[in-house]
Amino acid sequence: MTVDERERLVRAAREGFLSGDRPDARLRPEIASSWRRSRLSRVAPSDDSVPYAPLLDGANRLLTAAATPVLDWLADQLTGGTAVILADADARILDRRADGRTLSRHLDTVLCVPGSQFGEEHIGTNGIGSVLEASGPVRIAGAEHYRDNLQGFTCVGTPLRHPVHRRLMGVLDVCCRYDDTNDLMTPLMLSAAREIESRMYAESSLRERMLLEEFLKASRRTSALVVTLNQDFLITTTAAATLLDPSDHALLWEWASDAMTRRGECAGDVRLHGGAVVSARARMVPDAGVLIELRGDRAGSPHRRPATSDPELPGRSAAWRRALAEVGAATRSGLDVLVTGEPGTGKTRVAARILPGATVFDAALAAVSPAWTAELQDALRRGPVILRHLDALPADLAPVVAALLGTSRVVATASDPAARLFDHFGARIELPPLRQRPEDLPDVAAALLRTPSPAPRLQPAALQALQAYGWPGNVRELGAVLASARLRAMGGDIGLAHLPAEHRRAASPSLPTLRRTERETILEALRDVRGNKLAAAERLGIARSTLYRKMRALGIEDTRFAPVRGK
Repeated sequence: MTVDERERLVRAAREGFLSGDRPDARLRPEIASSWRRSRLSRVAPSDDSVPYAPLLDGANRLLTAAATPVLDWLADQLTGGTAVILADADARILDRRADGRTLSRHLDTVLCVPGSQFGEEHIGTNGIGSVLEASGPVRIAGAEHYRDNLQGFTCVGTPLRHPVHRRLMGVLDVCCRYDDTNDLMTPLMLSAAREIESRMYAESSLRERMLLEEFLKASRRTSALVVTLNQDFLITTTAAATLLDPSDHALLWEWASDAMTRRGECAGDVRLHGGAVVSARARMVPDAGVLIELRGDRAGSPHRRPATSDPELPGRSAAWRRALAEVGAATRSGLDVLVTGEPGTGKTRVAARILPGATVFDAALAAVSPAWTAELQDALRRGPVILRHLDALPADLAPVVAALLGTSRVVATASDPAARLFDHFGARIELPPLRQRPEDLPDVAAALLRTPSPAPRLQPAALQALQAYGWPGNVRELGAVLASARLRAMGGDIGLAHLPAEHRRAASPSLPTLRRTERETILEALRDVRGNKLAAAERLGIARSTLYRKMRALGIEDTRFAPVRGK
């Protein structure tokens, strides 16, 4: 088949697919799969907008340091209207080198510029985002692109992986005008990718040698427990290894990174996930990581305390411990209980703890089952009942259910705090959302991954990303994300590359707990007033200029909320 015949076939297949047909069987499987993903993401073929995220100083330092000399060399070699593009693991363009003003103008026209996010979920099939989805080299030519405005290009992209732990670091993409397609693009790109990965290995080795040297110096001069670490690497003394688990790697890195943005050294108490509270002192190892000295917890023991997390209702944060204390009191009270909280927070599981073995009824089914109230009455005669989704109970059935309450003990759940019949319950418990207790995430994730056995571990970078995410779907959403990541990991530990794209993006920048709480408070105020900055500032009791400053500092995009005219 000639190039022209192939192009006509692809164009006809694309027209049919966009009209609702299945992908033509003669399409390459990777293109058909990418088109399906693009349609599921609701990418508009005629759209030409591209999300933009500013490049942060220091972000992707290892990748850009290793790639810059290679890009410099390629820029000198590029001929015939060819461009080379470097993107990070979120498909955000970090650098672009193009041969000739004509190609540069065409790339500018489609917003292929540093800071633009070329994720497949945003712009469909392309030589950057599709590489991340396929986790392997991809060639996209002409009409194989999902968007109309990209069909004038041919792109060949390959993933760039960390040479030690093989985490996906970014994408190297070579592109040209479709009419100028060169068969040498693929070998050029693969050779350059190997050189970048080789340079990352040398850079990583240097950083790790620097951390090791500082670790050995500190271990000789102090009796404290010594840890040196960065986002990817951890060295500990034997005593420190008995105190720390993988979750503490992310916790210590976050604590030290945040504290040392304000000064070169920092000290303070840190509560580890095992329950120990240790005195920590940290200092920066320039261009490599941090060194932390730990001394025994405030109770005097340098070893791990027994875990306090409930295996069935995991979590050890103050908010969650308070909720579990209320659960215990409600269980002993003998009263009817209403458990409220956002969808996915675990209300039914808590209800089952209060009334183990109780019959479960769902009020959401009352509207479609004529016999629902009669069946509820029979169940209450036999024993206790858990009544889910009380806020979904039809208004005309509320008096009937109210008359049945008191027949036997009932624990109800509702997402709406002002649920119907709430005044009929002697005890109420509100479960905190997952975003308000990020320190519980390691325990919750471990519980969700416990079955089927063997349970994979979460690598520190993946754990940091999960802790930084907002979790609108709470524990239920976390369970779905971990199940998907587990399949991608194929039996190995779950790394950042195994998470969905929107959850990988949460990894940077990482905010400590207090700043996350402040960020969530501002987001809630903005949501309540539909993006009206003046009204949000008044609600928060701050000046509008202060609100804008805090939004910038906390990474809240001004375009995230629907604009309000004149505000």
